[in-house]
Amino acid sequence: MPTVKDIRQQAGEEPITMLTAYDAPTAAVVDDAGVDMILVGDSMGNTALGYDTTLPVTVDEIASTTGAVSRATEDALVVADMPFLSFGADEAAAIENCGRMLKEEDADAVKLECGPHTVELTERLTNLGIPVMAHLGLTPQHVNQLGGFFRQGTDQDAAQAMLELAEQHEEAGAFSLVLEHVPANVAADITDALDIPTIGIGAGPDTDGQVLVVNDILGLSERTPPFSEQFGDVKGEMERAVEDYRDAVESGEFPAEEHSHVEEGVENLY
Repeated sequence: MPTVKDIRQQAGEEPITMLTAYDAPTAAVVDDAGVDMILVGDSMGNTALGYDTTLPVTVDEIASTTGAVSRATEDALVVADMPFLSFGADEAAAIENCGRMLKEEDADAVKLECGPHTVELTERLTNLGIPVMAHLGLTPQHVNQLGGFFRQGTDQDAAQAMLELAEQHEEAGAFSLVLEHVPANVAADITDALDIPTIGIGAGPDTDGQVLVVNDILGLSERTPPFSEQFGDVKGEMERAVEDYRDAVESGEFPAEEHSHVEEGVENLY
């Protein structure tokens, strides 16, 4: 089972793999496949809870899902993605929310969508024994401020600011850094500048690892981001199974004799 220390030491070594999971059965599959880390992403807002964005996701929803994923996981490192407004406004509340994921739901670490406001919090959390995965680039919780889900770090000033924030979070104690939807050359430069591993999503091939949303790779998403890839057609299999079930019930083929039990000695009740 990889630890936070193990992941930190994988910078520049074998590629790190991470996928999201939002329930116990999916987590078990991801874990059995040997994926290094499972992210209980606030992307559950879009993928599992029917929201248009991640913003409505609550601490309770992340906590409940983190517990389910942790119970089904034996080897992978479980990271709880802290939702919108669960951190950043009040330090004491942020510590309580983050600590809950480790103390009550058996997560191994938390992930924060970062900015200048999370540097001191990262240091405080790590000092308390709560490992932090930082997240820069496209931060979906800032969608209303950004005006959409656009690529970040596309000019010199923005790329430089991202590098400086990455270095500040590394110094504050973050054990890894997610870089989302940034130019590949910017991600490569940030990766070279850090001693902690970078995990890319839409950030090119030169990061230390990759993360994707599990629904996207399984073919469950209505729309797949341009930086993702579909590796299976689970939705198609589900549709076929549901249609076959419907047809079997409507035709009377199900339930068959082997699906039923008759209790001898029980007389007609009516």
